[in-house]
Amino acid sequence: MISQNLNILLADDDNSDCLLFKDALEELPVSAQLTIVHNGEKAIEELTKKGDMLPDVLFMDLNMPRKNGFAALGEIKRNTKLQKLPVIIFSTSPELEAVKRVFRDAAHYYICKPGDFSQLKKVIYEALTLISQKNNPLPLKENFMITGASITIPDHTEK
Repeated sequence: MISQNLNILLADDDNSDCLLFKDALEELPVSAQLTIVHNGEKAIEELTKKGDMLPDVLFMDLNMPRKNGFAALGEIKRNTKLQKLPVIIFSTSPELEAVKRVFRDAAHYYICKPGDFSQLKKVIYEALTLISQKNNPLPLKENFMITGASITIPDHTEK
């Protein structure tokens, strides 16, 4: 069960991907506030200015200008106020080395951006379901990649 009124931060420099994410989120049976920033530097600024009011989850691309996702993830996990924030890597890169690196750096999950809109909705919904679970430890390596293959989005008429 996904908790209501999720506060989601999306860090991605691709405007088209941001719009698709926003559209997919709006079609899901969840109530969420989405904030979008376009690089890792802005993501860190957004997180540190909030103080104790952190988002419920950060979806972050790896390849961004100014501060990429690898650097931002490292900074988040070294900051005692931010390190428990669930970070879901949301990248077009299917490179195994990138996946291994962010797993080692304590990202919560990894999503390789799907090209299909219905699949995009599934991976976002699966990610939100996983981070909404009460005791949300870091996953084992075999559960690190979110594919949306095992999730069914409930039918909804109103949020």
